[in-house]
Amino acid sequence: MILRSFAGLAAALMAVSTLACAQEQRSRLPEPDRWRDEIVQAESALKRGNRSAAVQMAEDIAAQYETGGARNSSEYTSAGRAYVLLEVGDAEATKAALRTFDRAVAADSDNIDAIRRTAALFLDKYNAPDARASYELALQRAPDDAAALLGLARVEEFEGKSSSMTLAQRSLKADPRSAETLAYLAGLHLDAEAFDSASVYARRAVDSDSSNMHAWSVLGSIAWITGDSLTFKRALAAATAIQPEPAAFHLALAESAIRQRRYSEAVELARKAVQEDSLLVPAWGVLGTTQLRLGQMQAGRSAVERAFALDPFNLWHKNTLDLLDKMEGFSTIKKGRFEVVAPASEADLLAHYIIPLLERAYDSLSLRYGYSPETPVRLEFYRQHADFSVRTVGLNGLGALGVSFGSLLAMDAPDAREKGSFNWGSTAWHELAHAFTLGASDHRVPRWLSEGLSVLEERRAASGWGARTTLPWVLAYSRGTVRPVSQLNDGFLRPRYPEETAFSYYQASLFSEWVESTLGISAIRALLAAYKNGEDTPGAFQSALGMTPEEADRDFDNWVRTRFKTEFAAVAGSGARDSSGGRFVSTMRSAVALTSTRPDSASKLFESARGMFPSYSGEDGPAWFLSQLTLQAGDTVKAASLLSEVTSRSETAWEANMLEANLREQSGDRAGAAAALERLIWIWPLDNSVHERLALLSMETGKHEISVRERRAVIMNQPADMLNARYELARALAASGDTAAARSEVLGILEEAPGFEKAQAFLLDLRQKREDKP
Repeated sequence: MILRSFAGLAAALMAVSTLACAQEQRSRLPEPDRWRDEIVQAESALKRGNRSAAVQMAEDIAAQYETGGARNSSEYTSAGRAYVLLEVGDAEATKAALRTFDRAVAADSDNIDAIRRTAALFLDKYNAPDARASYELALQRAPDDAAALLGLARVEEFEGKSSSMTLAQRSLKADPRSAETLAYLAGLHLDAEAFDSASVYARRAVDSDSSNMHAWSVLGSIAWITGDSLTFKRALAAATAIQPEPAAFHLALAESAIRQRRYSEAVELARKAVQEDSLLVPAWGVLGTTQLRLGQMQAGRSAVERAFALDPFNLWHKNTLDLLDKMEGFSTIKKGRFEVVAPASEADLLAHYIIPLLERAYDSLSLRYGYSPETPVRLEFYRQHADFSVRTVGLNGLGALGVSFGSLLAMDAPDAREKGSFNWGSTAWHELAHAFTLGASDHRVPRWLSEGLSVLEERRAASGWGARTTLPWVLAYSRGTVRPVSQLNDGFLRPRYPEETAFSYYQASLFSEWVESTLGISAIRALLAAYKNGEDTPGAFQSALGMTPEEADRDFDNWVRTRFKTEFAAVAGSGARDSSGGRFVSTMRSAVALTSTRPDSASKLFESARGMFPSYSGEDGPAWFLSQLTLQAGDTVKAASLLSEVTSRSETAWEANMLEANLREQSGDRAGAAAALERLIWIWPLDNSVHERLALLSMETGKHEISVRERRAVIMNQPADMLNARYELARALAASGDTAAARSEVLGILEEAPGFEKAQAFLLDLRQKREDKP
């Protein structure tokens, strides 16, 4: 009995000791996350489109957190996720989410999930630097974390870097069945119009997770773009099964429509998305910015204001609203088929030149394409390039000079760039040409062809306008690094090196020129009609050109190599790793080295180089150097002729045009001098000395209409001596035969300055002529 009692006591003590040990161990373990299941349910409800249920559950979690706090890192994370669900229309919820995720990381520095969510929140609010820092912190903790790699890819995409694809592939390697990564890759391929590969990734994503809305949206977008109604219906049905009112699906379609430049359809799709979910911020933003691109200014502003009210951290929407506020101080000038919107200080001057130019362009292009865009065509000028970027993409950083949305064009004003860096006349003509090719194809023409046709139209518009043959392009083509026409869209959307986009513009313009020169403008029209009818590029080429893209590549390549046979020979021997540029570059280098010591020898070498590369444009070519040496030798006539080779091939040659104008005027060639001055106006219209010289030359040669135009331009440029500028305008008006307008101008001067003697004398002269009239 005694032994049995001791044994029982020992067992009892053993049990108590074990229980105490277990309790001690449990006290050292983190307590379970009270809100884990509830936050998952809330996020799932939002995914299904039940925003009210999601918000209710998130509010419950937030209330519990604010009352009793969190017990561990996991609960801080769940509370942060709840605040994220509450942030629409509540800026404080965003701040609370960020604070709560920070506390989660402070409680457990290895909480990768909280770090990633912090990064995602930063990126969602357009704070790319902090988003990058957070994702990189997560990758320091876990170098192969698939979600962090995917997040960093999104940052790279936001910043416009090409490495987003590489990072996404790394993410997929870390987790090959990640539906999110597969869908993201599908989206990248969709953006690049690589529909086949986009479809492959999207189908892999839905195989991994059939509830992935992003993947179904990619499949639906591809089907919508290509006209595959069967696949579209299947994708829409799947999206509707996930979300009975699939706002996210229609938003994705709207974004795809924008990338295809089908803006009217994008507006309708975005409007459907906000009808399905009135709190979907991106849909309001897409609706508003697209309406603004169509010139629907009040409706667009209202939609963007709605988006910004729901999310005041959205930089895109804030920038757009700030710009719209600034535009309230712009002037709008309506005349004929155009309206010009520009800063008030320069609107009159810009409209003075651009409207007549675009009226001429409209008539010319209407005849060529058999199509007339809706009028009035609105052209907006921005004197700060950042404003132009915001107007077109919502953010600063766009590298283009102009953009066309159809009957709404936007571009940099001349003073938005350094003098001599771009030609504002050719840029406006280029953008208007887009309105014709987009409209004639019902906005279905691929970007590469629309851009190529616009550059071709620039070259047709005026001597020297548009992209020309350059040494880098000749070298790239001869080395095989310029894409063939069948792959040219990738040159715009997925350039492999910095210069490839510029090369693609020129390549596309040469293709357009080749088609017209071999098959006529009717073939260009047939191509646009084929795209309008929904055909893809192989189908359009077959029906309009009678050949496959591969056959077009071959024939076009033969044409290029024949046309530029001399130029290709001049760079022969420059292999893929040789940047010397062949005989042409070596000859130019030798010539430049001899210019100061042996000018005669230099001239001979420059003449040799000129023959090697007859199409060379720019103020650093053989014709330019020869003009300088010829001028030193005193032959101004030959120097002017050589300069014309530069000015007829380069649309931005300010110095060469100015020098040519001087030389031709000195030699008595007033018409040649006036032509050079006219070219200068399209490079930089803000120099009154150019306008005054052209006005005087035009009066001397009897071109009184131009003289009056130039005198008006001087006044619009706000000269220091305004009274004298008005007096010169009166003289030009009188010389043109408009004595009534001249008299009115003089009377206006004398009202302001009664003692202005020249005006008094001129008024008497006008009266005398009036009395002398029979």
